[in-house]
Amino acid sequence: MRFLTDFADQAVVLPLIATVALMLAVLGWRRGALAWLAAIGMSFAAVLALKLVFATCGPALGLATLRSPSGHAAAAAATAGGVAVALGRGRWAVLAGAGLGALLIGLTRISLGFHTPVEAALGGTLGVLGALAFAWLAGTPPPLRLRWLFTAVVAVALLLHGRHLDAEPRIRAVAFGLSVCHAMGMDSQVGLDDGAGSGDRAGLGDQVGLDSQRRAGGQVRP
Repeated sequence: MRFLTDFADQAVVLPLIATVALMLAVLGWRRGALAWLAAIGMSFAAVLALKLVFATCGPALGLATLRSPSGHAAAAAATAGGVAVALGRGRWAVLAGAGLGALLIGLTRISLGFHTPVEAALGGTLGVLGALAFAWLAGTPPPLRLRWLFTAVVAVALLLHGRHLDAEPRIRAVAFGLSVCHAMGMDSQVGLDDGAGSGDRAGLGDQVGLDSQRRAGGQVRP
C-alpha cells in the first residue's frame, strides 16, 4: 500500500504535472498544455481550499469525519483521466480512468489510516472533475508521439518515488494562522491535535515539525 500511495505524493505529482505540460507543448499541443495546467490547477485549488476550511471548521460544521480531503486521490484521478484525454479517448473513458485512479489511491489512503472514506471520496471526486475539465478545455488532441510523453512521465515518477513533501502540516499551520473558521463567523473547538482548543496556537512551529515526524506512522492526513 505504501509503495503505491507514494506515487501520488505531492513531491512526485507536482513535478509530474509540470513535465506533462512541458511535453504536451513540445509535442505541439499547446492548447492541451494550457488546458492541463488550468484544469489541474482548479482541481488542486479546490482541494486546498477545502483543507483550509475543514481543518478548523469541520467540527463546527458537524463534519467530524471530514477534516482533510485527499490530495493523493485527487492527483491520481486527474492524472489517470489526463492519460485517457491524451490518448484521444471519449468522455466515458476519461471518467472511467479517473475513477479507477481515485479508487486505487483512495483505498491505499484509507488502509494506511491517512484519510476517512469520506475524505478519500471527496478528493477523488475533485480529481475526476479536474480530468473532465481537462477533456472539455483541451478538445480533441492532435496526433502525438505519446511514447515520448509516457517515457518522461514514467521517468519522473520513478525518479521521485519515495520522496515526501509533507504538505499537510504546513496547510494546517496556514489554516490556523488565517483563523479561517473565525473569519467565517464560526466557533470551532478543533486544535492542532484532536481534542485541542481552537485558541491553542502556542508552539505551532513545534507541532508542524512533530507532524512531519509522525507522518510515517500514519497519524497525519496528507
